[in-house]
Amino acid sequence: MSTPSPAPAYEIRVAEDPADREACFAVRKDVFVAEQNVPEDIEYDVYDADAVHVLAVREDGVPLGTGRLLHGAAAAAKNGDGDPAVGSLGRLAVTAAARGMGVGAALVRAVEAAARARGLTAVDLHAQTHALGFYERLGYRAYGPEFPDAGIPHRAMRRAL
Repeated sequence: MSTPSPAPAYEIRVAEDPADREACFAVRKDVFVAEQNVPEDIEYDVYDADAVHVLAVREDGVPLGTGRLLHGAAAAAKNGDGDPAVGSLGRLAVTAAARGMGVGAALVRAVEAAARARGLTAVDLHAQTHALGFYERLGYRAYGPEFPDAGIPHRAMRRAL
């Protein structure tokens, strides 16, 4: 009887250098533009410049996933009540090869840590409806009606930090 080989190790880090940010954008292009047919011209937006981007990278350097945190006025414009103390988690994407490895949950926790470090009291997000259970398991609660974003059904969710 053989023992299963362990999944490749990965790390989560804030994408501070240009190469890491480009890796984040490449993951988003693979997942949102190629897989989900989100138009590329709406995938990247003005919020990217000031957002905190997090990146999951396999030990051999292959990017596995990304997410971003909006804070301040950018988050207030996106969250349900305009509260600047509430961050906005978005653009969470995990490559097809990395799904099921815990990368998505680790990215969410990294975004939450970045929010706490900025003194935020909660995190809002707009979840694709098929992912509601994933976010609920991480402590998020849906509120408000379903709405379309890039032609995909979503619900607003929030978790207090």
